[in-house]
Amino acid sequence: MFDNKYSKFLTFILIVAIIAIVGLIGFIGYDFYRKYYIDKDAEDFMASYEQDMANTIIGSNTIQNSNTVPTVIDPVNEVTTSMGTGSSSGKKTYTYKGFNVLGSINIPKTGINYPIIDTASKKGIETSVAYFYGPGPNQVGNTTIVGHNYRNGSFFGKNKRLANGDIIYITDNSGAKIKYTIYNIYTTTPDDGTYLTRDTNGKREVSLSTCTDDSKGRLVIWAREG
Repeated sequence: MFDNKYSKFLTFILIVAIIAIVGLIGFIGYDFYRKYYIDKDAEDFMASYEQDMANTIIGSNTIQNSNTVPTVIDPVNEVTTSMGTGSSSGKKTYTYKGFNVLGSINIPKTGINYPIIDTASKKGIETSVAYFYGPGPNQVGNTTIVGHNYRNGSFFGKNKRLANGDIIYITDNSGAKIKYTIYNIYTTTPDDGTYLTRDTNGKREVSLSTCTDDSKGRLVIWAREG
């Protein structure tokens, strides 16, 4: 009788362990499946976006380290691309999964290359990195960009690997690609927004904000042009 009960107990434990292992494998598999499609969609968009940006620039110097914005040619009043449509004013606009695109961010050290969308809503930051506060990509002042810290490394999941001196490239919809150098990295509380309105002394700066690994704080990175 005792042996029979013990055997049933071991069988129950084994079944629970198998279910837990299968669940864990499924969770990990879904995480990487999701990362694959997030990155694949972003890569497809960015390939077209970067090609279109290259076609708008006069001359070969597309990386800017000054306050000069390159001249842009837009010979038609309405532009249609695989990513979005042009407006009647002739200024190009782009959309990514239903969100307006303000530019793109590339960080060579972590290998990310994403569109910057204009809406930092729940759905927005599940779609890409998003503009949160400030004058906008490559404008004078501090522009804050937010992104999820996914364990699979998507979006800003690898920001903890960055260090002072690392490079960030921001491209805006005029085709200007500007280099920013990281000079300050710190963690703070979720309700600390003091960095949003900091004085940049007439320079372009960006702030990247994401959750810490335990989701209790914020990892904030400051970078300035040049």
